[in-house]
Amino acid sequence: MSGRPFLQIPGPTNVPDRVLRAMDRPVVDHRGPALAALTRAVLAGLREVFGTDEGAVLLYPGSGNGAWESALVNTLAPGNRVLAFDHGSFSAGFAQAARNLGYAVDLVPLRWGQELPPEEVEARLRADDPARPYRAVLVVHNETSTGVTSDVGAIRAAMDAAGHDALLLVDAVSSLASIAFRFDAWRVDVAIAASQKGLMLPPGLAVLCAAPRAVAIGERGGGSPRHYFDWRPHLRDNAAGFFPYTPATLLLFGLREALAMLAEEGLPAVYARHARLAAAVRAAVGAWGLRILCERPERASNTVTTVVLPEGVDGDAVLQRARERFDLALGTGLGKLKGRVVRVGHLGALNELEVLATLGGTELALRDCGVPLTLGAGVAAAQRLFAASPALASLSAPR
Repeated sequence: MSGRPFLQIPGPTNVPDRVLRAMDRPVVDHRGPALAALTRAVLAGLREVFGTDEGAVLLYPGSGNGAWESALVNTLAPGNRVLAFDHGSFSAGFAQAARNLGYAVDLVPLRWGQELPPEEVEARLRADDPARPYRAVLVVHNETSTGVTSDVGAIRAAMDAAGHDALLLVDAVSSLASIAFRFDAWRVDVAIAASQKGLMLPPGLAVLCAAPRAVAIGERGGGSPRHYFDWRPHLRDNAAGFFPYTPATLLLFGLREALAMLAEEGLPAVYARHARLAAAVRAAVGAWGLRILCERPERASNTVTTVVLPEGVDGDAVLQRARERFDLALGTGLGKLKGRVVRVGHLGALNELEVLATLGGTELALRDCGVPLTLGAGVAAAQRLFAASPALASLSAPR
């Protein structure tokens, strides 16, 4: 098929040419001075993206699942109680990771499509057993399966209102570098991310930010048995610009370039661009006569939109049609949503024309699979939104 493929899943995202070129180089000595300078640069850049002055950034060859494990084993002891909430595939998965590692997880079921209600967090913490209290609350900032963003600042306020000192562990995999994250202001204890979404890299890096309180637990011998994910040798070696293992050196060069691109655009402009593109996608969904899964419009994600399909329309058939006819990759429904939704990713290196092309291909695939829509309706709705508030040149995704 001629033309470029459209990768519009909610991650991995498109890797900009600048990042690809930055990685296209000979492998360097991972104990040499060039790597030390590179490490210092990327750690400083990531602290800016996380929104922290004091948090310690840690990088591992791995994925978001590896970052989950790293956060858990460095801060929790075997048998510790953990409070978690099931309102999507990844919030449930974070809880399952904790359960598999031997922690006692209380999993609260919620509707898939709602955010994590701060009042629910407060109520659960107020009712906690003081003889064996929760040691951590697991939160997913942006639930990738449902297209819902929770208010982490409000959740921290709820924890404070309950007078509870549980750790706040936050999955920011599909929000970091796309939706504003305020690590220090929200007093997050550990934030978890990965390279293949807003950071515009290929998969392969697990990314964490740990507050001094969380770091101190591991330093004084807390946490669980661990080796590869132990923060202590990692932070010791990072101080000199190195790692206690062979790092993903070429990905680090790509990360430095991606961070430079984010700085050039400016993080406020990055977040505004994502909000604008997301609003256009949601306008298109409405013009198709469909609805998004997110129950409250103000909590709709700016990185992924989960579109609910009419009865009798198979989401997997829509994905197949989009892929085979238009070389357009959309996100599948996960867990209980399989076959019932399609997910449109709109994060990373992306601009208005790419969103319009994605919407055009999605319209055609939906219509081919039996959705009764008027061709062009969604694209026109997005165009009207773009025309009504023209973006500044600085808001277009750099290449």
